[in-house]
Amino acid sequence: MSFEIKLPLFEGPFDLLLFFIERDELDIHDIPIFQITNEFMDYIRQLEKLNIEVASDFILTAATLMRIKAKMLLPRTEKDEEGNEIDPRQELVQHLLEYKKYKSAVPALSEMEDLRLAQENRGNIHAELQVIANANNFEYELQDLNLYKLMRVFDKVMHRYEEEQNRPKHTVIQYPYTIEGQRDVILRLVTERQRTTFSEVISQFPDKIGMIFNFLAILDMLQLNLIGIEVGEGFNDFTITIAEGQAAQVTQLLVE
Repeated sequence: MSFEIKLPLFEGPFDLLLFFIERDELDIHDIPIFQITNEFMDYIRQLEKLNIEVASDFILTAATLMRIKAKMLLPRTEKDEEGNEIDPRQELVQHLLEYKKYKSAVPALSEMEDLRLAQENRGNIHAELQVIANANNFEYELQDLNLYKLMRVFDKVMHRYEEEQNRPKHTVIQYPYTIEGQRDVILRLVTERQRTTFSEVISQFPDKIGMIFNFLAILDMLQLNLIGIEVGEGFNDFTITIAEGQAAQVTQLLVE
């Protein structure tokens, strides 16, 4: 026997994002992506601590937020037909506005549903159902059920099943990395050794995803002015140091 836990407050990832935006009185057209991503990831981590299975749409939205956050760290090169820079948040904002619009219609639809449920169904509607069936090119089969019609229905169901099986499927893989986690790892390395190279960091996380998260963590810390970098001897190498005057702040971050 299986059961589903449905949280009463947030039924989907956009519901949660809108809650953060309205709670903090943020401008939905100019979302602070760093703040909203951190709050979203904290919420997911709380669900995991409670042993609640995180739905795939939450994980997909988290991945989307991380992708936008990464794009915000890098120089923007994408431009529209008029030559204007494309904001990485544009698609997310559009989806949120559409979701908010449909969500605002829910109370009215719920009221209409309650009104309809309070009404009494009319009797003797066989003729009307037959007219509707003929108008939509399907048979009113329950009035004259036989084996042939059952086989036709079974054939249609199997055909739809095959179509569903052949549709493209997307698998979301959750990697054991976060920008915040790799930031702490790098800060510890620099604190213990006074300085470290990017190649030394990569040697501890040699897989492709690990390298990407480490690079993004370094960009994040540069933006926060926690570290400094110096050009190293290798062609693609550089040295990472604690930014001048930031030792106390780095220590505080590691303690937290």
